[in-house]
Amino acid sequence: MGYRVVVVGATGNVGREILNILAEREFPADEVAAVASSRSHGTMIDFGDSGKELKVQSIEHFDFTGWDMALFAAGSDVSRIYAPISAAAGCVVIDNSSLYRMDPDVPLIVPEVNPQAISGYTRKNIIANPNCSTAQMVVALKPLHDAAGIKRVVVSTYQSVSGAGKQGMDELFEQSRNIFVGDSNTPVKFTKQIAFNVIPHIDDFLDDGSTKEEWKMVVETKKILDPKIKVTATCVRVPVFVGHSESINIEFEREMSAEEAQKILRESPGIMLVDKREDGGYVTPVECVGDYATFVSRVRDDPTVDYGINLWCVSDNLRKGAALNAVQIAELLGRRHLKKDV
Repeated sequence: MGYRVVVVGATGNVGREILNILAEREFPADEVAAVASSRSHGTMIDFGDSGKELKVQSIEHFDFTGWDMALFAAGSDVSRIYAPISAAAGCVVIDNSSLYRMDPDVPLIVPEVNPQAISGYTRKNIIANPNCSTAQMVVALKPLHDAAGIKRVVVSTYQSVSGAGKQGMDELFEQSRNIFVGDSNTPVKFTKQIAFNVIPHIDDFLDDGSTKEEWKMVVETKKILDPKIKVTATCVRVPVFVGHSESINIEFEREMSAEEAQKILRESPGIMLVDKREDGGYVTPVECVGDYATFVSRVRDDPTVDYGINLWCVSDNLRKGAALNAVQIAELLGRRHLKKDV
């Protein structure tokens, strides 16, 4: 007997990707419900490449009773109302929004990094999925931290427009086209022109001058990996449709060479090391789209500190940064806690 799984926000970018990955990975589900707002009620949506279609149901009238887990990908406003309803009905919530990430009673999980923390879900029947930029970074940091103890991380991100949803992708497409034909390219979703430009501003500004996206990377890394690690981030939106990139500088407590880091990363779960010191011997966002892995390239020593390295990290933000991680959490939850004869 398999699981009964709900995907909330099934018509959005991440929701569709969750359905794709559930099908690709042959998740042991007896039944999958596609749930979205009343606007989408009754429409049909593909369940990956399985050939099956699901009829979208309205969340306003959906009964979570009898369902095993609900993967939420509809934003904080929806999660604030319906995640507690799902949890109270006995359906474990795996939430992709930022709403519960820093709640001390809600585990924040990246399965390759802190799988043991998932046991804390019983306090609220809710598990949080981290921010997309945090998720790929901690996958790369974890094995290095285990080996030499990370003191400090300086990260600059190059985040694709899909992180801002369909509106962000549409705006990049429309602006690029309009610039070529001489039409207006007035920004709507973003604060400045995104086509042929970069914007050092993601999410709201905080009092200290950082943005909320940068704050998320700091506090989430501490919660997932180690509260003692110092993190500083600069998050930048770039004119790429899918795939986040990060330039990461790491300072260690003990000796760690680039060669040793390469060896460790090559053998670590969830990571694909592509690091040849030649033209094209690294991974770019275009090449990571549709892949499960977190790719690491450009590993090299940092001579400005006693024990430091630099690396380049790339991942499909709609997959590892959101949908894949949510499905991996569901798989972990099933294996360790909601065991069925599957």
